[in-house]
Amino acid sequence: MTILVIAEHDNAVLKTDTHKVVAAAAAIGGDINVLVAGANCGDVAQSAAKLAGVSKVLVADNAAYEHHLAENLGLLVADLGKEYSHILAAASTTGKNFLPRSAALLDVAQISDIIRVDAPDTFARPFYAGNAIATVKSSDSIKVITVRTSAFDAVEETGSAEVVAADAAHDAGISSYIGSEMTVSERPDLGSASIIISGGRGMQNGENFKMLEEVADKLGAGVGASRAAVDAGFVPNDMQVGQTGKIVAPELYIAVGISGAIQHLAGMKDSKVIVAINKDPEAPIFQVADYGLEADLFDAVPELNAKL
Repeated sequence: MTILVIAEHDNAVLKTDTHKVVAAAAAIGGDINVLVAGANCGDVAQSAAKLAGVSKVLVADNAAYEHHLAENLGLLVADLGKEYSHILAAASTTGKNFLPRSAALLDVAQISDIIRVDAPDTFARPFYAGNAIATVKSSDSIKVITVRTSAFDAVEETGSAEVVAADAAHDAGISSYIGSEMTVSERPDLGSASIIISGGRGMQNGENFKMLEEVADKLGAGVGASRAAVDAGFVPNDMQVGQTGKIVAPELYIAVGISGAIQHLAGMKDSKVIVAINKDPEAPIFQVADYGLEADLFDAVPELNAKL
């Protein structure tokens, strides 16, 4: 078996999600290759070559892949993927965008969001917002898979794989990059943060999130929110944690004023330690919390900040 892992990167830095997808590939077993598709992405390729268990890094360095347009990347992965038994990508915005296209071109079914590898053809994935786990067995000749990276530990950078150029340029010509508006923050990204503090409807307004930001800055944490807080307009939607937001599994997750709707729990219940602050003793969040503080957040959070 030979497995192709599609690297997540920004043309300059390899994202930690790739380390975790390689871990999933290692659980399948076999030879692991990593595809780095982008423009001027040589540094990313060198980083990918250091991932433990990787034997080869393919570099598709072409302007067509600079912005990871799904139409172009999907063609590339389908073309190269014909030589592999498995194709894996992170279940990220990028992965969810291009990989179904590759699966369709290869005429195979995609297996989405796996959290466990039981055998080279058998995988576990959550559904019903994580309340049930499906075990899926694929008979396709090529297994096309997205990986929920929060379920796997990152591999170490102890390898020294060979780096080779992939002579491929696929420009579908049906889409073009216009621009992007990036959120700039000195705090860690929610997907990679080891500590996250999130606020919910109980924060009452966006101005009160400054309390959480002060705590986050002392802890080196990312700041998240529940869908209720986002829908209420307290904070932008890129802060949303949950089934329809970001799936996270930090070392420490602090939920402040979050009741714990099933959709939110689906996005954070795999966190190593969960702390909940809520004045409602019946809040569902307490059922998954390792530590629960029944208190008014407007008393508890300033006190926490002062003690820190």
